[in-house]
Amino acid sequence: MRKVLLLILLSSGLQAQQIIVKDAETGNPITNLYIFCDSGSTLTNKDGIANLAALENCNILNFQHPSYESASLTVKKVRELNFQVYLSESFMNLNQVEVTFNKWEEDSREIPVEISRIEAKEIQFQNPQTAADLLGVSGEVFIQKSQLGGGSPMLRGFSTNRVLLVVDGVRMNTAIFREGNVQNVISIDPNTVSSAEVIFGPGSVIYGSDAIGGVMDFHTLTPQFSFNERSKLSINYLARTSSANNERTAHLHFNLGGKNWASLTSFTFTDYDDQVMGSRGPDDYLRTHYQDRVNGRDTILINPNPEEQIASGYSQINFMQKLRYRPLRELDINYGFHYSATTNVPRYDRLNLYGDRQRPLDTLRNAEWYYGPQVWIMNNLNATYNKSNRYFDRAQATIAHQFFEESRNDRRIFSNTLRSRVENVNALSFSFDFEKQLRTDSRLFYGLEYVHNKVSSSGERINIETEEANPTSSRYPDGSTWQYVATYANLKHEFNEKLIFNAGLRANYVALRGELDSDFFNFPFDDINQDNFAFNGSIGISYLADESLQLRANLSNGFRAPNVDDAAKVFDSGNGLVVVPNANLKPEFLYSFDAGLVKTFSDEARFEASGFISLLNNALVRRDFTFNGQDSIFYDDELSQVQALQNADEALVIGGQAAFWFVIIGDLESKSSVHYTWGETSDGQNLRHVAPLYGITHLYYRYKKLNADLYAVFNGEVSYQNLAPSERDKSEIYALDDAGNPYSPAWATLNFKAEYPFGPKFTLQAGVENILDVRYQPYSSGIAAPGRNFIIAVRGSF
Repeated sequence: MRKVLLLILLSSGLQAQQIIVKDAETGNPITNLYIFCDSGSTLTNKDGIANLAALENCNILNFQHPSYESASLTVKKVRELNFQVYLSESFMNLNQVEVTFNKWEEDSREIPVEISRIEAKEIQFQNPQTAADLLGVSGEVFIQKSQLGGGSPMLRGFSTNRVLLVVDGVRMNTAIFREGNVQNVISIDPNTVSSAEVIFGPGSVIYGSDAIGGVMDFHTLTPQFSFNERSKLSINYLARTSSANNERTAHLHFNLGGKNWASLTSFTFTDYDDQVMGSRGPDDYLRTHYQDRVNGRDTILINPNPEEQIASGYSQINFMQKLRYRPLRELDINYGFHYSATTNVPRYDRLNLYGDRQRPLDTLRNAEWYYGPQVWIMNNLNATYNKSNRYFDRAQATIAHQFFEESRNDRRIFSNTLRSRVENVNALSFSFDFEKQLRTDSRLFYGLEYVHNKVSSSGERINIETEEANPTSSRYPDGSTWQYVATYANLKHEFNEKLIFNAGLRANYVALRGELDSDFFNFPFDDINQDNFAFNGSIGISYLADESLQLRANLSNGFRAPNVDDAAKVFDSGNGLVVVPNANLKPEFLYSFDAGLVKTFSDEARFEASGFISLLNNALVRRDFTFNGQDSIFYDDELSQVQALQNADEALVIGGQAAFWFVIIGDLESKSSVHYTWGETSDGQNLRHVAPLYGITHLYYRYKKLNADLYAVFNGEVSYQNLAPSERDKSEIYALDDAGNPYSPAWATLNFKAEYPFGPKFTLQAGVENILDVRYQPYSSGIAAPGRNFIIAVRGSF
């Protein structure tokens, strides 16, 4: 048992006494920690506080939590030392954890689906640059990047608008989440994430539309109250630099708490230069030439260092302000304000395109291609009420407003015309969630949700020399709306102490409205007016054979209703294609079965495995189309083949994942995980968002205060034959095989991270990613990953 640090506030008796338990290194409260003795027990709440009234006859208090070293202390010792306890975290957690399911924290052993939890300690240790990297470095999610300022998660063969992002209980997906890759996840500041959970498979019963492949649920820091009558101020800081893109990150957050009020303020600034790829790998990824404006003329220049990916850097700021007030013991009110903004983000893969119908193959196609500042603003008010009545035992209400801004700006080489299209989304949402204990063996979770999105969209053509601006077609119908109303219920029943049953049902209504602008295109219809109803459900069991073995199975279906991007978009998808609106789209449905097991071997090892099979019905896929009877039209002055999204297919996806943790000897431990997915459409075409075989293996070592991690990341090959048809046309982002066809080679990297705390005020962290300097590009990505990357960070609190 490792050292337990205790600070004491003298008190007499346990009858009215409270105790607070915190992490020995970070000072963060430990929630759901079990405190017990022979005559009673209690749990800490989300502030790490527990009432000891039930333990008033105890002589010894025992402290247990799956993620922390256990401790036993006499009551006399507790009085002498204070009722404030600090526990050291177990370096590797082999036991069950509390995860968010049914919108409330639950024991993972009682849940029939696969959920992976990423804790704050792991996030801080790995030092991810963005929230996309946070998911990727966990080994649980495959991340695609079209540019440095990007990151599109792939789960179980699905991505973008078929997976759901949730922040503090609020859905981040909007009406313009597209079928192509998205990068909205980078708006979340990884330095403010207290935990993140990845729910694999359909989560539509609880989370609604878009939760087909899975859900990524981010929980940001919560303001902490003072444990006594005096206000308390705590400050946390981080400074980090990385060599591969010359990253410079500065982060500061401070918490000011009183007895029943608290405030938390966070600020992060990050700046990236152009990213340098590795030296050992395919030459196809090299940036041999680049474009620049020289003496008022577009010029193609030779890159003196082809491994430097010129025009990939950008900057970002994040600000978060949270306020918390507890007027009653049963009522907890939280307000959160989030602000994130990037500078212009170069679309690196489009800047690396060569030739088209008007330009030779050895000439770069675009002089400029960048996303304008990506802005995300969220105001979020949440109230949680914990007092039993005939309708609920716990209830929470969440009201949120989000504002999103993004734009696309491009100019062809040697042209003076810059095309700029700007989109704004105002998203309003309400959700109400309840929990009720029906009997000692049954609990009901139920709630309702409303979401309203309004899209503003505009376009203009700007002469870069005269600055004259003229209107052009917008990407979406300006003023279009997407509304969503749903109600759900989920029953959890314990047949006995071993068999736990879960079943849920959700009713959904989705309305889509948009008026098309005929100033630039003679559309065959004037508006899009859709009303879609859908029901989805799930049924699952968790069987606890004994303390060391859990078996689970789950049958569920998910759905996704067409959004504004699906039905009403006009855009250039590249390679001489243009996508046009289709007013006749219907929801797509996923039917999925998955099963898994968790086996622990005392405190020395743990094995997890799960498999799934999913059928996507009525799938929305991009296919050739006609526009007013024509298969090609002029778009942005170029003749382009017409395509549209259509309910044209079925798709089968099969896969599995496995993980193994074990103690090698003493303080040397290992963890490995691997994910495999296969998927194709009914006509035998491979699915675009099926990731290759990928996995990670860690070798952890702890000696006194030193933590170290030597780990390898690996990805399998995707051959030309296994590429989706839409990917085969993107030779610019792939290596070429011996036959000259694009493919994604297999790759592996070796990495090392370490940290040493010199005290709570100062921790030194260092690492080397991609030690062997491998040149690689993750599947479907448009930018090569960093080469050998040295990381140095200092963080601390006071």
